[in-house]
Amino acid sequence: MTAATPLPSPPSPPSPPSPHSSSPLPPSSCSAGNEAQPPAEAVAPLIRGVAVLEALTGAGGTLSASALERRTGLARSTVDRITATLARTGYVRLDGRDAVLTPRVMELGNAYLAALRLPALLDAHADALADELDESVSLAVADGDGIRFIHQATRRRALSVSFRIGDLLPAERTAPGPLFAAQWTEPEWTAWRARRTADPTDAGFPAVPPRGPGGQDDFVSRAERARQDGWALDDQLIEPGLVAVSVPVRDPASGRPACVASVVSHTSRHTAADLRDTLLPRLRTAVTAMERELREARPPEPGPPPADLATWTTASKHELGRDFVESLARGLTVLTAFGEGRSVLTLTDVAKATGLARATARRALITYEHLGLVTAQDRTFALTPRVLSLGYPPLSRTTLARLVAPHLRALADHLNEPTALAVSVPGSAPEEIQYIAVAATSRVLTVDITVGTRLPATHTALGRALLTPDAPPGYALADEELESGLRSIAVPVRDRAGRPIAALNVATHAARRTLDDCVTDFLPALRTTANAIQTDLHTATRFTRIPLS
Repeated sequence: MTAATPLPSPPSPPSPPSPHSSSPLPPSSCSAGNEAQPPAEAVAPLIRGVAVLEALTGAGGTLSASALERRTGLARSTVDRITATLARTGYVRLDGRDAVLTPRVMELGNAYLAALRLPALLDAHADALADELDESVSLAVADGDGIRFIHQATRRRALSVSFRIGDLLPAERTAPGPLFAAQWTEPEWTAWRARRTADPTDAGFPAVPPRGPGGQDDFVSRAERARQDGWALDDQLIEPGLVAVSVPVRDPASGRPACVASVVSHTSRHTAADLRDTLLPRLRTAVTAMERELREARPPEPGPPPADLATWTTASKHELGRDFVESLARGLTVLTAFGEGRSVLTLTDVAKATGLARATARRALITYEHLGLVTAQDRTFALTPRVLSLGYPPLSRTTLARLVAPHLRALADHLNEPTALAVSVPGSAPEEIQYIAVAATSRVLTVDITVGTRLPATHTALGRALLTPDAPPGYALADEELESGLRSIAVPVRDRAGRPIAALNVATHAARRTLDDCVTDFLPALRTTANAIQTDLHTATRFTRIPLS
């Protein structure tokens, strides 16, 4: 991006509380849907689907159907149809009575983050600063009178900052907040005061502990100080012990904050004054490098838009009948029309990218504007930070073991044999693997290797799949080498760059399967499962990091 190609500033649309919540959130532009009646052309099933996704997000990713019914105020039959549709899209999986968010739902938030470009351009600078200071570093954007995190470089300590990408915080309880508020107009201040009056304990912000009322005048003065100083402190405003210092990263074209970079610590390591005196200079240096990155970045090449989505939704409707809410599925595809090089789209652009009729795309965009997920200006549309409320926070801190667990369970049930996933143990000599996820079976004679077990890499199919992932057949076999009677076959699991980071196996007793049987009977399902894991992994790690253990 050059100076002639301004970086789009994060929009801040108004969005008061959702009419679908049994416990309405306060009238904050950053905390919920819209109190006003939906426009006549809004898509009601899409409004209900968004309410279900936000309820699941607020609950940490899992809710029973009855709990969804209570939280959204929707009828049970409506909840069942919506969750069935979301399961068909791959955004949730149905586990007994529960609906569970899946990594694929992160493609909605990824569309916003890719269109924003800030994480892709700045996260390396934030990560380098975190490594240098040995403290957590975050990037946040404005979302109305709150902030949302778009990148977190955290330290793995017993006491660590637990905010996640997409988490929403009230501006007045953060260090970035005053820096954004320094740019507010009087109507924005009026909206903030109304929200504080309606929600004095911050019940609409589940990412922070509740608090007592008060503190409005202090925030006004902090915003004025931030405007004058060009930096701001959080001295235990979020909760006791947490401190942070923040500096705005300014858009090279407008001069307004495109995002805010923060160094976050706790009082056992730094006081707020210490952060200001010792770490603020280094933070400012890093921000200068970030702003240079924004000035010098080339305009992005638009990536490929989603393909054949309209055709897919039609086919799903024919297959599932009334249990598939086609207008919800089609409406969700509209969000994925945005992305890198597609930050601002016209109605024609959206219709072309999704394959939807213009009238269908238009009604979805009208609905999203009502919900605060899209902002419209001069016949163009852009995603807002609130898109991150659709499943992103609970999944942005997942682990590889959690991600693969449902895939392993399904594979073990399908083959009636135990399955496992293992990773290499760094620095081990001789080379070892460590099991991080297993799915057992109920057979009398079965493999019993627990999570955490370490084994020599060369004596196992899992280890060989990791050591020689590019072998011509693409799989590895082990025949009674670790223990008499134990046979296994494994394939590698690769990251977004194509590097093998784990291996997946199926094990059996030699009396049940020959080596040829392992290849014939197990390998196709093993490869299908590895591909499904890789798809989830690639989606989840586009803008986040997933620990391997």
